[in-house]
Amino acid sequence: MIVIPMAGLSKRFTDAGYNGPKYMLEAHGKSLFAHSVNSFEKYFQSEKFLFIYREVEGAGTFVREETAKLGISNCVFVKLEQPTRGQAETVMLGLQQANVEAEETLLIFNIDTFRPGFQLPRPSVVENWDGYLEVFEGEGDHWSFVLPASFGSTRVKETAEKRRISNLCSTGLYYFRTYQLFEKAFLAEVRAQGDAELFVAPIYNHLIHAKAQIHFTVIEQDAVTFCGVPSEYEEFLRCTPPPSIITSQKTR
Repeated sequence: MIVIPMAGLSKRFTDAGYNGPKYMLEAHGKSLFAHSVNSFEKYFQSEKFLFIYREVEGAGTFVREETAKLGISNCVFVKLEQPTRGQAETVMLGLQQANVEAEETLLIFNIDTFRPGFQLPRPSVVENWDGYLEVFEGEGDHWSFVLPASFGSTRVKETAEKRRISNLCSTGLYYFRTYQLFEKAFLAEVRAQGDAELFVAPIYNHLIHAKAQIHFTVIEQDAVTFCGVPSEYEEFLRCTPPPSIITSQKTR
């Protein structure tokens, strides 16, 4: 199951004078929602998609219309009534309301990120993995980070939120072998963090401490586009053609 949490408040966009959820903004002839979800075009007919949203500015109608235009064959829509304490809680509430089976595989992705031509790792690669994060080598300290267990290993020793423990930055794509594993990690994070904001990347630490096999995959930085803040969106608008189209053409 591909899970798209989209219940954030888009506060930075509102403060910058934009109206409505950021995923409704348009660029290069389509919505940011379409740019993001089209990352998984290869799986529109084979995978179930779960969209978790808050009913603001006609979001429910918008999401249904956009997924119909994209041609996704199996969609589940969950409406949340209240703001959440972060992306991890948004995902948890959506999974609960959608009555997802305990053994369902989860692939979680940010609605403000574009990953054109995404392909799942080969089954032979991930068959013994309990989870993985997709990362790139980047600068800055405003990311979720992954620390490898050792040089040359893809196994994760630690994850951290906005604390630079390595140069491996999350793209916002998170895999859990089962919903049950995600739930276990989430509940442990709630106990540890109390009322603090709940991010997805740090919850892997609870699985790592339980000896789960958590790994990472590395992509080139130019294979992913971020539109999480107004400056990134405005930079994306200035790109001609946009990087998502360039990358998509290369993968065909």
